[in-house]
Amino acid sequence: MPTRRSLLQTAGAAVVYQLADKAPRLRAASVNDQVNLGFIGSGIRGTQLIEDHKSIAGVNCLAVVDLYDGCLTRAKEQINSQIMTGKDYRAILDRKDIDAVVIAVPDHLHKKLTLDALSAGKHVYIEKPMTWSLAEGPQLIAAEKAAGTVLQVGSQAKSSALTAKAKEIVKSGQLGRVHMVRMSNHRNNAQGAWKYAIPPDASPETIDWPKFLGHYKGKPFDARTFFQWRCWWEYSGGVATDLYVHLLTWLHEVMSVEAPRSVSSHGGIFKWNDGRTVPDYMNTLFDYDSFVADVYVNLETSVPSRPWTIHGTEAAMWEERGKLVVTKEPVDNDVQGYGTYQWPKAMREQYYISKGYLPNGRPKEPLPPRPEPETITIDRGLSHAEHFIQSIRTGSPSVENATEGHYAAGAAHVANASYRQKRRLEWNHRTNKVRG
Repeated sequence: MPTRRSLLQTAGAAVVYQLADKAPRLRAASVNDQVNLGFIGSGIRGTQLIEDHKSIAGVNCLAVVDLYDGCLTRAKEQINSQIMTGKDYRAILDRKDIDAVVIAVPDHLHKKLTLDALSAGKHVYIEKPMTWSLAEGPQLIAAEKAAGTVLQVGSQAKSSALTAKAKEIVKSGQLGRVHMVRMSNHRNNAQGAWKYAIPPDASPETIDWPKFLGHYKGKPFDARTFFQWRCWWEYSGGVATDLYVHLLTWLHEVMSVEAPRSVSSHGGIFKWNDGRTVPDYMNTLFDYDSFVADVYVNLETSVPSRPWTIHGTEAAMWEERGKLVVTKEPVDNDVQGYGTYQWPKAMREQYYISKGYLPNGRPKEPLPPRPEPETITIDRGLSHAEHFIQSIRTGSPSVENATEGHYAAGAAHVANASYRQKRRLEWNHRTNKVRG
């Protein structure tokens, strides 16, 4: 008879909308509403997630594990000196008083830690991308269903009030039919290219290197690999799984779609030729049933870019510094100046008259201007971390479950496969099959 643990382990008009500064928190917690958290990974992102969760009423941060001593010291400074710290995540999973874990570790460790945490009966917040490879997605989906606990993937755009308003506008038909969405991310500095500063005390004595390697056993200690792991395929999916996933998660929510049907990627290493294997520039076309998404990341330019623009037949919408900007398409009166430029003068004048214009091609009355912008204030709503805690307390569905996490990460994995194979790929997200 299979056990719960074995099942888990083997499961495969410009209108401008601006966010307000209001930040309503979860209801005040009673004794029975206390949620005890353990954090697995307290690096750059893990430190941010500790901050996000510790500010929620009724949340107790009890333990932190990380493979680098400096991160453990920082965690005690951030929470308190009494928390449990260590380098073995099982110490957290074995504690009966810990309800949930927040996992923020390199991508290649996501699957094992998530499966082990679900198997231990913990609620799980797993930082995006949910998976390191396409094949891992169905395993985590099955494990989530078998566990019966909350699994939430950490892509904050999925649950923001800005996203909800954008989705509402698209669904209302205000933009008309949407056939093109463009999304981008520009960076041009070492930090943005993941060349993070290496602590001066980094060594085999302060870092548990074998645990970091996971199944990549035998590689000699290298501090750069440990702190800059996003630069190599062995531990990361590069720009696609780091930056595309944020955009794709947002796209799927706003456009009410699950996943692309085909993917075509191009790119390369153009600036950060420092031994990394993942590209620093990548451009991908994601083909959905009714629209195309053009997505790219460029790590060698600081020119400002819009995170995204939705082009509809009636209007376009984009995000700009925490605002939604919706601009209506001008009315096309089909009175052509350029298109009739080669016509004889009399014929051209008669054409304008037939269109209700003056013979010289000017309108008889001034054309109506575009509507003036409007500003609408929106309450920020719950943060992604607050949604996680709320799901634990109320038993409500995760705001970003494993299936949704797989569709976003999976699209990025197929984008990487297309880039590496240099060809267009089709993806059946229901069967998880890819073909060229």
